[in-house]
Amino acid sequence: MMANSVNYGLSATIWTNDLKRAHRVAEKVEAGIVWINSWLVRDLRTPFGGVKASGVGREGGWEAMRFFTEAKNVFIKS
Repeated sequence: MMANSVNYGLSATIWTNDLKRAHRVAEKVEAGIVWINSWLVRDLRTPFGGVKASGVGREGGWEAMRFFTEAKNVFIKS
């Protein structure tokens, strides 16, 4: 797929009247966010971030909580 031949993958847009095809393409495109028949629409409750050389991790939503926290297991025997 030509869209995946680049080193970056922040976002992609798909413009079409065929929504079934758009969903198939969106699944295969290597990008952090894919817009179908729109552009730059974002709900701040959902994760945002790129893949490949477009960054690491996600901002927004529960993904940000996972990115900015470090899990720790503490066992206490009393």
